[in-house]
Amino acid sequence: MSYFDHEKLDVYQAAMELVILIETVIEALPRGRAYLADQLQRAGSSVPLNIAEGAGEYSQNEKIRFYRMAKRSATECAGILDICRCLSIIDENCYSKGRELLDGEFD
Repeated sequence: MSYFDHEKLDVYQAAMELVILIETVIEALPRGRAYLADQLQRAGSSVPLNIAEGAGEYSQNEKIRFYRMAKRSATECAGILDICRCLSIIDENCYSKGRELLDGEFD
């Protein structure tokens, strides 16, 4: 049962899946990559939080502002996943699933 508007949004549900996936990615990162883990965790959690804030706004301009912030954070996540892939420190399945979530819901 949904109590808040954002919980009804498919993009919010995808963002929550992304947060779970990010935890899996972070757990598998090798030592010495804390900077990537921190950046990915912050950007990833920012996505659903900004969607929720935007959905709770009445002003269209404020909704748009929060949704833009969510999109920027999603784009940052894609960049971090790309870095992890280039450094060969991410499982290919996690990378593909992350990109699928980001490409499918945040375009």
